[in-house]
Amino acid sequence: MTTNTDAEISIQTADFSLADEVALLEQDNAIDGAVVTFTGRVRNQNEGKEVTSLTLEHYPGMTEKSLTKIINTAKERWRIGRVKVIHRVGELFIGEQIVFVGVTSKHRQDAFAANEFIMDYLKVQAPFWKKESTKQGNHWLDAKTSDENKAAKW
Repeated sequence: MTTNTDAEISIQTADFSLADEVALLEQDNAIDGAVVTFTGRVRNQNEGKEVTSLTLEHYPGMTEKSLTKIINTAKERWRIGRVKVIHRVGELFIGEQIVFVGVTSKHRQDAFAANEFIMDYLKVQAPFWKKESTKQGNHWLDAKTSDENKAAKW
């Protein structure tokens, strides 16, 4: 787990509790009126194929550095308070949580924008690799052009 002032990053195999993570963002935080979260989960279909599981790998050390840079950029662009990013690795099954991004701010506009920015950049700049298992076999997923285009708009 990587922590800096009001920002925390965790790369883990264990699941997380959305309620617990929101409570931690809000704990002793009377200055921020907005809490915006995003949770990504494993879908049962992708590109017309029935998905059975998703295996995520990462580059330890480099992943945390990439996420720290993304969060610091968000803190430069928007007036945000606390940030929490959790990304799971290992084999995950349908419906399981993959990623959590939580952002607090005095006002909702900054929290919404920063949360979306962090998630968009996480998808294309953080060194995670995804192997999808389907009934047709296993294959590694490439970054989607749509994700690259979304990040480029920031």
